[in-house]
Amino acid sequence: MAQNQQLRNMMAQNVVSVSPDQTLQQAASLMSQYNIGSLPVVENGKLCGVITDRDITLRSTAQGIDGQTPVSQCMSTTDLVSGRPDMDAHEAAQIMAQRQIRRLPVVENDQVVGMVALGDLASQDIYANEAGQALSGISVPAKPQG
Repeated sequence: MAQNQQLRNMMAQNVVSVSPDQTLQQAASLMSQYNIGSLPVVENGKLCGVITDRDITLRSTAQGIDGQTPVSQCMSTTDLVSGRPDMDAHEAAQIMAQRQIRRLPVVENDQVVGMVALGDLASQDIYANEAGQALSGISVPAKPQG
């Protein structure tokens, strides 16, 4: 029987992040450079928010706000979710499915120490099914507002 895999063994340790004071343009540029759709917003090593490409589109571009606006004006700060290095990958996959997120910041001693993506879970054969379930939960279309 396969041993439970901890996030510390599968997380990326070189986390690309932004500070709340950086601009939306800088955040979007990092997302483009690293081909990712979300960034943790980190201040003094501590997770204080998350900014996604969707946040930038809906909370700035659609509102006519320019790219020089600070990330802090568009980032999500409430109901943040993170994992722990000793968290089991099954638990992380469940959280990602429930919260409909593709990337999970990993926090230890109040500091961001890593990031786990659905792809990291899917690359472990024993978690491929859970990652697939998480992705199918994430990919459920929302009803249009209006």
